[in-house]
Amino acid sequence: MRLDEVLHAHGVRPETLAEARKRGAVTGRSLAEVLVDMGELDEVQAARAEAEALGIEFLETVTDDLIDPELVERLPVEWARGHRVLPIRRTTGPAALIGRVSAASAARDLSVLLGRDLPPVVTTEAELDRAIERCYFRRRPATAPSGFESGPEPSPAVATTGPAAEDLLRAADGAPVTQYVNYLLLEALRAGASDVHIEPREGRIRVRFRVDGLLREQPSPPAALAGALVSRLKVMGRMDIAERRLPQDGMARVQVGAREIDIRVSSVPIADGERLVLRLLNRDTALLPLSSLGIAAAELDAVRALLREPQGLVLVTGPTGSGKTTTLYAALQELDTHRLNVLTIEDPIEYRLESISQIQVHPRIGLTFARLLRHVLRQDPDVVLVGETRDLETAEIAVRASLTGHLVFTTLHTNDAVSAAMRLADMGVEPYLLAASLKGVLAQRLVRRLCPECRAERRVEEADLAEWGPALLDSLHGGRHWVAAGCAQCDEGYRGRTGVFELLRATPALLDALRRRAPPAELRSIAVASGMRPLRAAALALVAAGETSLAELRRVLGRDDGG
Repeated sequence: MRLDEVLHAHGVRPETLAEARKRGAVTGRSLAEVLVDMGELDEVQAARAEAEALGIEFLETVTDDLIDPELVERLPVEWARGHRVLPIRRTTGPAALIGRVSAASAARDLSVLLGRDLPPVVTTEAELDRAIERCYFRRRPATAPSGFESGPEPSPAVATTGPAAEDLLRAADGAPVTQYVNYLLLEALRAGASDVHIEPREGRIRVRFRVDGLLREQPSPPAALAGALVSRLKVMGRMDIAERRLPQDGMARVQVGAREIDIRVSSVPIADGERLVLRLLNRDTALLPLSSLGIAAAELDAVRALLREPQGLVLVTGPTGSGKTTTLYAALQELDTHRLNVLTIEDPIEYRLESISQIQVHPRIGLTFARLLRHVLRQDPDVVLVGETRDLETAEIAVRASLTGHLVFTTLHTNDAVSAAMRLADMGVEPYLLAASLKGVLAQRLVRRLCPECRAERRVEEADLAEWGPALLDSLHGGRHWVAAGCAQCDEGYRGRTGVFELLRATPALLDALRRRAPPAELRSIAVASGMRPLRAAALALVAAGETSLAELRRVLGRDDGG
């Protein structure tokens, strides 16, 4: 069947087809491409129609079971991208996935290259790109490239301009140290690591990934590679490779297919050389919607109510690494930034947010949180995010800003919600100002999720009751809970993390207690009576649901944390 007949059968009018043919004759584009440009078809409809006209199978979505990294072992990623073709594994045998019918010749070339018959299967260009990226991301070897030798280090210089983002999926080439860095970063991303630690030791280089909050030891590269490895990473981060006596910070960027990953590089001198930590800033895993963080339904509604407040102070608190920045970014994404003027003051800016003005703190030139906050208030803001409140000056400006028609978000490092309110008072903020401005406090932790494939059920033991008290049996159904086991699908019995939250709402009773400087125990009692679910109770609810384990709660909350 001819393409125009297929398109007409799918509802494209004859006069539209005639106009599209005229435009195609002028531009040299295919009939389907012109119809997409005219808005008559979308990419899926156009590709489906082309495939139907030639009797070729069409796939709207390429699922993971179709992707087989073994098929591309001899196929460089540059060739697959350039020829717009990827071998896939169908139930009937291998096939050649192409992005357009016009690429059918590439399917024939691929058949010759791989020495087997590969019938073409059509998908959209965008879906083909995603399939290529996923396939080559999974293809990388499980062990480091062999044959590393120490090469000459880059000549001492300051990298004043950063190179274009390097694609980690490209075939390994260049110097051994470049191959190793690409391998290391790709392995870290595959493992879901948030940080990479590189530490020279006597006779070896120690490499660890932080995955789900814990450091995991990795195979060490040859010790002779140490100098070149540090220099390579410092060049990527636009740092001074000649300066080895002082700490430095830098930023790098790499690509994994179409995705770009920012890397924050930190170096400090130690006895055996320079120690580096790479923070991997992956937008796909960090910019999450508020509903996916693990906040309970009732508390989520209350948090969203705080976002609708016209003014006031909202605190997010917890220790380093508890996910405060992720929570704040998720909250900011729920704001109507087309109608509201939203500004942030951060140190550093970890992710760029659309329609929000983000300002970087630079203490060395006097751009502190307090100074920037004063200037931001002259920018007619509706909502202000202060990355961290570290001193009385910043706290007082934030509180006064929240009293003059601004909604202010900020973070503190305290163990629970009540302690956050007390911390501002301890800094020197007048209790009457705090009581007039505070709208709510969200305290949080991150706990690892049990792997659903291998978790094992256990009965509560006497030692558990002695540690957790009667509240444990009240929380668990039938006195049973789940423990980590470990399997090929997880890391020591855990896969991923979720949040544990404690929301303190500024009720009249609580604000009155703040004004009269009530002790922490009384504040906590009032908060619980007003409906606050403590961190420990929220965590035990996750244990009861089989989401996490008592051992993980002990690791994160300790024995007396969060009441």
